Amino acid sequence: MRLNTSYRQILSISIPIMLGSAAQNIIVLSDNVFLYHYNSVDFAAAGLVGVFYLIIASIGYGFSRGGQIIIARRNGELNYPGAGTNLQSLLLFELLLSILIFLLLRLGSPVMFKWFINDPEIYKKTLEYIMPRSFGVFFSYLGVALIAFYTGIARTKFIIYDTMVLIIVNLVLNYIFVFGHLGLPAMGISGAAYASTISEIVAFVVFIMYMVVDKGNRKYELLKLHRLSMENFSNMFKISTPIVFQSILGIGAWFLFFSFIENIGIRELEISNLLRTIYLILSIPCWGYSAGINTLVSNFIGNKKRQAVLPLIFKTTKLNLLSTMVISFPILMFPEFFLYPLFGKEDMTLILQAKPYMLLLFAILMTFGTGGIFINGLIGTGHTQTALRIQVIFTVIYILYSYYVIKYNYMGLSWAWAAEIVYWAGITILSYIYLRTNKWHLLKF
Repeated sequence: MRLNTSYRQILSISIPIMLGSAAQNIIVLSDNVFLYHYNSVDFAAAGLVGVFYLIIASIGYGFSRGGQIIIARRNGELNYPGAGTNLQSLLLFELLLSILIFLLLRLGSPVMFKWFINDPEIYKKTLEYIMPRSFGVFFSYLGVALIAFYTGIARTKFIIYDTMVLIIVNLVLNYIFVFGHLGLPAMGISGAAYASTISEIVAFVVFIMYMVVDKGNRKYELLKLHRLSMENFSNMFKISTPIVFQSILGIGAWFLFFSFIENIGIRELEISNLLRTIYLILSIPCWGYSAGINTLVSNFIGNKKRQAVLPLIFKTTKLNLLSTMVISFPILMFPEFFLYPLFGKEDMTLILQAKPYMLLLFAILMTFGTGGIFINGLIGTGHTQTALRIQVIFTVIYILYSYYVIKYNYMGLSWAWAAEIVYWAGITILSYIYLRTNKWHLLKF
């Protein structure tokens, strides 16, 4: 597929990725909705442990994004067997990584959660979730590698269907496991973990079945055992490692943020968990456009069209902001109407307590919608270490700010959540300044 800078092309690449990237977000939403109606303690604990699992998922996702950038570059160079070789390297790497992460989760989680969690009941619930959820790491990591390949070669339509399978299975199993149906006992938060893990396994198997019958991938020689050189792994590691550290930094800072909130009280944690859930769902357009801009920028550079990169980033930012605004504005202005089917109870207490923060959340989404595209445009050029340095600066600022307004001198949830605006505004400015230079033109891999 030959790519261009039209809005239509950006949408055709980004929308399927958007729906695919919604998978983890919708799993989080599904878990939270069922647990909200099951038990307030399980719901509060899901907010904290859910952020922790996002860190785990982001490690595999970060390495897949590096592989995606390299696959897109090879595809832009019309080196199709090279793209297939990079997929095989990525799959092997993700498999070895998932084994390591699985062992760390099983052995290290009880000790680590002790450091951050004060409430013994919340601590118990987090372990009930993370132990069964740890088995999903294998299928999550290998699954994102397959998605990275189809995203890198700009054939993203099947991602939609696979995501639908994941969502449907997750919803059905959450209903059965959390509340206890079909003769099973009610499992609460551990049931949500089992539902999410099994749905990832099913989605992975469906994706493999599709790849076996897909004739469009034959030119990439995926069934041929390629010679995996150290150069393949070196390139992937070099590109991916900064992305992984970016993800760990960003979501790790979020985990600290939620641990600060948990120290204040369970009710504040519940409100923040609701805000986080809404934030994750309404930020789905940005995640899709971000993955799309990675592919488009890398592909254009492979085609020796560097001059198109900045206009492409600006166009994608406009589309992202418009999409986010159309989706989020009605929900945030009228949360009682839109959120009641998911989080409503007789008195809608939690929704009403979260309502004063909705306008702030809209401002956060707009800032994130700009910064997310610019930093991912920079990542698409291959200058992932520069992107990492930018994120390190603002992660430190984010943590210091959060500590001051929550732990040192509690100023309320509005000031606490305003940390997101500080973070993404700074990232936008520095990413734009770097992209205006020509320093990123010369990188080759």
